[in-house]
Amino acid sequence: MTSIGTGYDLQNSVFSPDGRNFQVEYAVKAVENGGTCVGIRCKDGVVLAVEKIITSKLLKPGANKRIATVDHNIGVVSSGLVPDGRHFVSRARDEASSWRSTYKAPITLAALAGRLGGYVQAYTLYSSVRPFGVTAIVGAWDSEAELGVDGQVGSGPSIGAGGKVAGTKAGGPSLYMIEPSGLYWGYYGAATGKGRQAAKAELEKLDLASANLSIEAGVKEAARIIYVAHEDSKDKEFELEMSWISSTDGPTKGRHQEVPKDILEEAEKAAKKAMEGEDEEETTATEGETMQE
Repeated sequence: MTSIGTGYDLQNSVFSPDGRNFQVEYAVKAVENGGTCVGIRCKDGVVLAVEKIITSKLLKPGANKRIATVDHNIGVVSSGLVPDGRHFVSRARDEASSWRSTYKAPITLAALAGRLGGYVQAYTLYSSVRPFGVTAIVGAWDSEAELGVDGQVGSGPSIGAGGKVAGTKAGGPSLYMIEPSGLYWGYYGAATGKGRQAAKAELEKLDLASANLSIEAGVKEAARIIYVAHEDSKDKEFELEMSWISSTDGPTKGRHQEVPKDILEEAEKAAKKAMEGEDEEETTATEGETMQE
């Protein structure tokens, strides 16, 4: 019936006649104006990366972190309104701490995503609040050593609701993306922000479902994808921030850490070289078409 707010966007808790919540859609627009964020689930860990647009020459490099640690094995990056992202991280830390206090074990990423999705969705239900202006990508390495082989807290039932699932075991890399509506999904690779379409196209080329990509290769691919996504805003300078969580026998020992400076610089050099190679190929192809004409 209508494609614009026309009064139905004045309160957060009101649907339009065609079933839309305009306040949530406006929040999504805020996310689309933010820097590109990428998460890649590798066979032995997870890589998170974000494009931080430099809005002022007075900003100190590396001081304004956009990737945060929730628990020792969980990292989160968000695109959209930075203050909303910080509050989201604060809530995630509270949930992880509450779970650890109750169950004496670290929270699994699936459980954390469920709790955060419910929290974000609550902000779409009442007229006294507004939706979160962020989409968050959360990555983790769930360790079997801490969760137990079956992933259960305590002995628990062997069958029925909450029982063990035959043939499954806990642990491994996990990646979730949580949207302003409260919707969350598990992903092999996720992207959000201004350059999300270009980033998604590059992620789909990696065939992440086959789990052949190592975390070291994932760092290089994430850097390249951020540079590809930045092409639409190449008149603006940006800072690349990256973190990773590897397996317990990998470089980070199951912990969420910043990618070391030397590895990050190497990944950026490889990304720039790849971009230059693509530009040369496009130039050659254009010249060939001109000569044919």
